[in-house]
Amino acid sequence: GIYLYGVLKRSVGEACTDLKREYDQCFNRWFAEKFLKGDRSGDPCSESFRTYQRCVHKAIKDKDIPIDGVEFMGPSKDKPET
Repeated sequence: GIYLYGVLKRSVGEACTDLKREYDQCFNRWFAEKFLKGDRSGDPCSESFRTYQRCVHKAIKDKDIPIDGVEFMGPSKDKPET
């Protein structure tokens, strides 16, 4: 878990940093300006998230990082059962 996170953060961070920053800014803006004020409609950041997610997946594949058994969460995935 933590080790894999550290490897992924270090290994793919450079290639996808700008995309992550763009998604984070979009999410934070939506959260502060809409969600916290009761507006839960729409999903304005889903495309930037998918773009960032594709970058991470490509970087993982390109760097041949073993990810067998790792689940990727995102807006279109269900939360795992507990």
